[in-house]
Amino acid sequence: MAFTATLSTDTGTATIHLAGELDASTAPLFHDAIEKAAATGAGRLVIHAADLTYIASAGLRALVFARQKLGEEIAIVIDGATEPVARVIRMAGLDRSFEMTGS
Repeated sequence: MAFTATLSTDTGTATIHLAGELDASTAPLFHDAIEKAAATGAGRLVIHAADLTYIASAGLRALVFARQKLGEEIAIVIDGATEPVARVIRMAGLDRSFEMTGS
């Protein structure tokens, strides 16, 4: 499956739907979606990860970038991550910086 990072917005919330494998070759697409989400001025970012099959260290770095770009005042939710992806996020300690739901 090819990687996609699709941004949509609703009142006050930006959502990035991730699908496929998030690694060094695909992280720039996620990074671009984060930049666009930040530009919307939304007060909340939801990263829908149910269709994300793999996350590498480059994907974890992109998550750290999202936190830095949006700041602590913006809620960032990782929703629906599969157990392998959620486990990597937890092992990196990033579950303390993001709310994780549905995983």
